[in-house]
Amino acid sequence: MSLPQNFIEYTSRLFGAVRWECFVQSFRYETPVSVRINPWKTAENPFPNSEPVPWCRQGFWLKDRPCFTLDPLFHAGVYYVQEAASLFLDYVLRQVVAAPVSALDLCAAPGGKSTLMRAALPEGSMLVSNEIDRRRANILLENILKQGHPDVLVTHNAPKDFAKTNLLFDVILTDVPCSGEGLFRRDPTAVNEWSPQNVHFCAQRQRRILSDIWPCLKDGGLLIYSTCTFNTYENEENVRWIAEELGADILSVPVFPDWQITGSLLTDWHQPVYRFIPGVNRSEGLFMAILRKQGGKNAFSTLPSSLRAQLKKHPFLHLLSDGIPQPEVRGREQIPSAAQALSLSTQGADFPRAELSLEEALRYLHREALRLPSDTPRGFVLVTYRGHPLGFVKNLGDRANNFYPKPWTIHNL
Repeated sequence: MSLPQNFIEYTSRLFGAVRWECFVQSFRYETPVSVRINPWKTAENPFPNSEPVPWCRQGFWLKDRPCFTLDPLFHAGVYYVQEAASLFLDYVLRQVVAAPVSALDLCAAPGGKSTLMRAALPEGSMLVSNEIDRRRANILLENILKQGHPDVLVTHNAPKDFAKTNLLFDVILTDVPCSGEGLFRRDPTAVNEWSPQNVHFCAQRQRRILSDIWPCLKDGGLLIYSTCTFNTYENEENVRWIAEELGADILSVPVFPDWQITGSLLTDWHQPVYRFIPGVNRSEGLFMAILRKQGGKNAFSTLPSSLRAQLKKHPFLHLLSDGIPQPEVRGREQIPSAAQALSLSTQGADFPRAELSLEEALRYLHREALRLPSDTPRGFVLVTYRGHPLGFVKNLGDRANNFYPKPWTIHNL
């Protein structure tokens, strides 16, 4: 792959000779594949030959990349395919959050960090997972529903919309849109779209996003700032700007030397930040910093127990899911939804079950009609694979009509 010359000149100086050589050599190898097991749905790792990711309790590297599309457990939300560096968020949250919180993932699509957040946060926490782009918000919604935790709400809003509310969060994750340098190995589009002008455009846009959401972080609350890029304009310099202009203390977490995490690369600025570099780390690129908002004006946040109700009070907040799945109404009939099947709060309640083979499960995910065993009750039936719910069918005896959502259908068998 041919990298932009401006990128090579700047980043080689930034990394230094050893890190730059490691980064260049990383393009010779396949991108590492990693997954995160959903602890709410299983305590078992379905990949027996995998290797633990040391900074995430449920993270594992796989030796080879399977076809996840053809694994029903993936569609059941038993695990999530997630890049290893982004799993560092699990370690950070467990270090800095000890009690139930109200949390916001501001730029959440496609949903990896949101589903990780809810697994890492203490029980009793409530998370709002937000995405401004509607198409990406639909992808986010699907992934959140498949993971199944009822205490995750999905919204489709701009950051400034939250500032119109009286909501105050204990923790806000801003995984902001960036120039994407950390994705160059796996995404040629990111290479083609890169330019010094775009880097500076992204840096300024990130500051606007942070300014818009800052009033919604309670005094003493935590902001986790992250990008998937390398340059200091979007990383260290923005963290310094948050600390000096918005008012925050930069926090550190203890890390192990063998994790090979790179700290600040900004000259004469040695605050604790965390950078993953392909080749140096077994990962793609990531930058992360943890900040605590200064001040003492609003000592109280929105309680997790009231966040759902508070969110519904604001008509300009576009709520795509309140975490409590409901049946679909078609005419006079109530049809149980896939979200009900996948939810941890309601899955399987009051519905008979039918276990599917791998072939049958794939046909179900392809939205084909099924034929269930003759002793299966008529009416709506929850179908499962290896004990994990996939969705509903309506058993008519000679066939079972498929109610798997059309947008989720797999197309290649």
